[in-house]
Amino acid sequence: MSFVPGLVLARRFHDEVVAPLLSRRLPALRYAAGLLDGGSELLGLDTSRSTDHDWGPRTQVFVGRAEDVAPVRAVLDAELPARFLGWPARFAGGPADRLGVARTGGDRHGVDVHELVPWWRGRLGVDPRAGLTTDDWLATPTQRLAELTGGAVFHDGLGSALSTIRAALSWYPDDVWRYVLASGWQRVAQAEHLAGRCAEVGDDLGSRVVTAGLARDLMRLGLLAHRRWPPYAKWLGTVFAALPVAAPATDALAVALGPGDWAVRQVGLAGALETVADWTNGTGLATPVDPTVRPFHARPFLVLDAGRFVAALRGAISDPWLREQPPVGAVDQFVDSVDVLTRPDRARRVASALRPPPVGTPAPVVGPAAGA
Repeated sequence: MSFVPGLVLARRFHDEVVAPLLSRRLPALRYAAGLLDGGSELLGLDTSRSTDHDWGPRTQVFVGRAEDVAPVRAVLDAELPARFLGWPARFAGGPADRLGVARTGGDRHGVDVHELVPWWRGRLGVDPRAGLTTDDWLATPTQRLAELTGGAVFHDGLGSALSTIRAALSWYPDDVWRYVLASGWQRVAQAEHLAGRCAEVGDDLGSRVVTAGLARDLMRLGLLAHRRWPPYAKWLGTVFAALPVAAPATDALAVALGPGDWAVRQVGLAGALETVADWTNGTGLATPVDPTVRPFHARPFLVLDAGRFVAALRGAISDPWLREQPPVGAVDQFVDSVDVLTRPDRARRVASALRPPPVGTPAPVVGPAAGA
């Protein structure tokens, strides 16, 4: 079997198998369909390596009423084919073995059926039809937003409900964007001088570790500056390098993370800092800040003095409540646990603990989702 990108395979599976089947057996059904639940194919990054698990002819079917779920599942369970375009479409094993070419021949298949609103709540921890509050945005990891706005919608027969909400999740409101960028630069400000100090005392390994952390933060900042949801670690470098303007930053980071000593590493790190700082100015979200590096006090290493960007971005936030919040950012800027970030209930509890709303005042509804 030759490799077919997962989204292409999924769209054809819906259009050629699932849609005709539902039209024939449940002609009055109103539904939406797409692939939004996760997986490398949602970002267009799957390869033949991806086919060994959780990959294959699959789609998600969304219905508007709870009572429609069981009949749709019954039709699909009974009549979906065993193979599609040569790929297994039915599998043996439990839920963890839902898809995988090594476990063919069972009764399970890759078409999930959901009532739409509870599914949105399960992915976000909130019903997005009423709009997202500032807290909702900040409690949602960017990987989850990348999944929900990536992927594809194959059919939207629920009054465009699926497409409308996806469009509303396409990017942060400007004030939230300013706050998240400021918080990313705060992380840089707290660490940018440490790589040189480690090197100065002979801790080359420690200097490299600090530099690697700064590289990760700068890559996330670069994506945020270009309105791209930063994905999780596996795809961060791939998505960052795909930015049309990425070359100066990727070249500089390659030097910073390469085999050279601190003198070489500092040149690369300084170049990356200046490039991403210039991108931040280019957003137009705040008064531009000089993006050139300078000595850290009287010490012999260079820094951006990234706190200047923090101050400029926070000062441009129009919402007084958000402007006064500590610059910790969105939940995945201060939490790095998969077991938290993949569970909206946990992520929301952690985020709200650090940023309680004003006493007696609900957080404002912001963004294009309001009133959707």
